Amino acid sequence: MERRTRGPLPRTLGLVAAAALLGTGLGAPVAQAASGADGRLTDLVNPFIGTENEGNTYPGAAVPFGMVQLSPDTGHNTGYDYSENHIRGFSTVHLSGVGCGLGGDLPVLPTTGDITSTDYATYAAEFSHDDEQASPGSYRVGLKTGIEAELTATKRTGVQKYTFPATDKANVMINAGQSLHKTLHTKVEILDSRTVRTAITGSGFCQDTKPYTVYTITKFDRPFTTSGTWKGGTVTEGAKTSEADAERNGAFARFDTSKDRTVEATTAISYVDAHGAALNLRTEGGRSYADVRDAAQAAWEDRLDDVRAQGGSETLRRTFYSSLYRSFLAPNIGSDVDGRYTGWDQKTHRADGFTYYQNWSLWDTYRTQAQLLSLLAPRESRDMALSVIRIDKDSGWLPKWGYGTVETNIMTGDPVTPFLTNAYQQGLLKGHEEEAYRALKKNADGVPPADSAPVGREANKEYLAHGFAPYIKGRAHVKPGDSDYDHGASATLEYALSDAMLGQMAKDLGHDADAARYTERAQNYREIFDGSTGFFRARDAAGAFTGPADPAQSEGFHEGTSWQYQWLVPQDLPGMVGLIGGKDAANQRLDSFFAYDQLVEDPAKTAREVWVNGPYDYYNADKYNPQNEPDLIAPYTYLSTGQPWKTTDVVHGALTLFTDTPTGMTGNDDLGTMSAWNVLSSIGIFPVQPGTDTWGLSTPVFARVDLTLDRRYYPTGQLTVRAPGTSDTDRYIRSAQVNGADYDKTYLTTDDLRGLRNLTFDVGDTPSAWGTGADAAPPALK
Repeated sequence: MERRTRGPLPRTLGLVAAAALLGTGLGAPVAQAASGADGRLTDLVNPFIGTENEGNTYPGAAVPFGMVQLSPDTGHNTGYDYSENHIRGFSTVHLSGVGCGLGGDLPVLPTTGDITSTDYATYAAEFSHDDEQASPGSYRVGLKTGIEAELTATKRTGVQKYTFPATDKANVMINAGQSLHKTLHTKVEILDSRTVRTAITGSGFCQDTKPYTVYTITKFDRPFTTSGTWKGGTVTEGAKTSEADAERNGAFARFDTSKDRTVEATTAISYVDAHGAALNLRTEGGRSYADVRDAAQAAWEDRLDDVRAQGGSETLRRTFYSSLYRSFLAPNIGSDVDGRYTGWDQKTHRADGFTYYQNWSLWDTYRTQAQLLSLLAPRESRDMALSVIRIDKDSGWLPKWGYGTVETNIMTGDPVTPFLTNAYQQGLLKGHEEEAYRALKKNADGVPPADSAPVGREANKEYLAHGFAPYIKGRAHVKPGDSDYDHGASATLEYALSDAMLGQMAKDLGHDADAARYTERAQNYREIFDGSTGFFRARDAAGAFTGPADPAQSEGFHEGTSWQYQWLVPQDLPGMVGLIGGKDAANQRLDSFFAYDQLVEDPAKTAREVWVNGPYDYYNADKYNPQNEPDLIAPYTYLSTGQPWKTTDVVHGALTLFTDTPTGMTGNDDLGTMSAWNVLSSIGIFPVQPGTDTWGLSTPVFARVDLTLDRRYYPTGQLTVRAPGTSDTDRYIRSAQVNGADYDKTYLTTDDLRGLRNLTFDVGDTPSAWGTGADAAPPALK
């Protein structure tokens, strides 16, 4: 959601990216193992990728799926921007690649001398990228004030190490009243000469939401010499408490660093209460910065080591492993070490037998990241799916876009259905199938009550009655967030997609009448097809087509046009192809959409100058937009039109947009969505029907990738994907083999993957007849 394009490539990366770019071609055959100079995969990760030109990633410290993401904030509305040169503080909560301000709670900054300002925009410290480093699990920067700051993290704590000049006025500013969102109420307490506690209540993400509260406790490794609080612009030395509504509020701790120049502090957070934060600190705190940093790096090395890629240029491997790293940053642990969490009813609950997760960018992640995690992190994915079911149990409805303990209602459609049906299809809901199905059925057949926060399928009444969600221009929003009525055409397509996936689940579970009903509803995409234009088109409340007839100027589509949404019918691409005149007509339209002739001549230039259409500019376009979610599956449409080699051409063209630079993200990362697209497309398997068990195939960019899989879900415990000789030129599949046997289809199922040890592609420099047979394409869902 809400993303921008990159600017010019690249500028100096500083110490973290000092390695020279050894090659830029996709899949250039370099015989070198995918590891850093000392053999660590973490050395290949560049956390600064996406930190400039609205990629909105963060470079700070986190462990996989951790509750804490301790990272610098420079003044950008989502945290850190590489083009800025002042740090306002190192705050505890960030989300990778969100499009609106969110998190940034409790920015902490070391300073020296007298405290003359309480506004972190004023007391911010200047820094240079030449004195800045980041790697998975740690971050350091030398501030122009002469202070060095180092950060690392555990699951629920952030650890800071500050090295000050020799002074008797070394301060740590603990700012509760400023963040990346709207701060409503804060309380600060200095508990003793080492400990500061806060409670921060905030709201907002793109629009106002119901409030949430995060509790923090910070413990230093030695006593302060003095301390105090501030409220507004007034600093009160010696004060122990301060409370404020929607204004600056915080505490400072002062140390004498004339001899011992280092100060370490550990901050624990909880979304439950102060006791939860203290328990998290007691359980995960108490270790030195160096020990925590080493453990965080080991956790990342263990996670990245499940994917071993060989071949390709240095740049290719760095962008790949950096994307893999970002794919594991969210969702985030939401329960404390004792299992307690705050539910969406704002009451305290306990997760027994699983870890509770939060932060659900479902409109984005259901298309790529959910599937990648189900493959590489199935145990965590199971807990994530159970957490989503718990949201329904606690609050009465399934989520759409959840942040922390609240629903934001950002984006449209029904993304939770393919998210959960994917979990079901991947075998992650054993023992909970019927519980999940009941929640999904309620969501698919109804609308949340007026007095509840979620909007759910807001236009469901009209959709169920007439087969489409109406586009009602200018309709007042009933609840905070986005409205499906503002985007009736795309909401119809998203509802129909979800109905198809739920129909498959109902059929598997023996709910035959429901299965037939949902499968019939999956054809509702036809209700907004305008035969006079040959494209999807919004319909108003009376059923008339509305908005400009030109599909590039269409209205009623969320962050896109009819051109860009036309292929979002993964449940029935044969039916969609039939609507527009058959495979020949579809291929002509696809070629125009992807500017295919230009693409073949110059993939990188076409990707950057034809496809990418400007910062946050989703509209008025008739070309592929690789920066936004509606088009993520589109390149794989050629698998269903008898020209699978063109899928490889488009995918490899889009992969050139991922680079080893701060501008190297294609759009906002949206909690790992774009990163997961890069990882899966680079390996050569992609979820072409999100919410089912179908994986489309295209040419890998690596000669070999070895995946280590969880034997509880994948009995072989491994999968090796080979494409010897793959390169910029030798990118076309001539034949494929599954466990040594010839394979002619352009897709696999999850059951296939469970019995698969080896997937091998023979590649060449010209297209072949592979994958063009009558039964080669992914089948429509029936």
